[in-house]
Amino acid sequence: MKIQRLLVVLALVNLAVLVFTLSRMRSAAAEGVAPVLRGRALEIVDERGRIRASLNVMPATTQPNAQPYPETVLLRLITERGRPSVKISASEEASGTSLAGPSGTKDTYVILEAKGTATSLRMKNEDGRAQIVAP
Repeated sequence: MKIQRLLVVLALVNLAVLVFTLSRMRSAAAEGVAPVLRGRALEIVDERGRIRASLNVMPATTQPNAQPYPETVLLRLITERGRPSVKISASEEASGTSLAGPSGTKDTYVILEAKGTATSLRMKNEDGRAQIVAP
C-alpha cells in the first residue's frame, strides 16, 4: 500500500511539474523575439567552424607611418577559402564598400568610398588596368 501511495504522489508531482513547464513555455513563446542583440562582435561560421562572416568594431589605432586610423565598424563576408571578398566599413572620417575578386586573384577589386567631403569609385582588373571615377 505504501508503494502505491508513493507512486500516486510522484505521479501528481510530475503532473504539476509538467503543467508548470508548459505554462512557462507559453509565456516565453508569447514574448516573441528579443528586441536587441548586444555584443562586441558577431561571427558566423560554417559547418567546419571557419568564419564566413564577421561584424566587428575595430578600435582606433596609429599606423606604422604615424597616421591615425579611426575607430571603425567593419562587416566582412568571407569565401570558403578564407578570403574576405566583401567589406563594408563605417567611421566618422569615411565609409566604403570593397568587393574583391575570387581567391585566386590579387589585384581584382572595386572600392566605393566616401571620405570627408569627397567620393570615389576605384576599379582594378587582374591584368593591371585600373580606373578611378570621381565627381
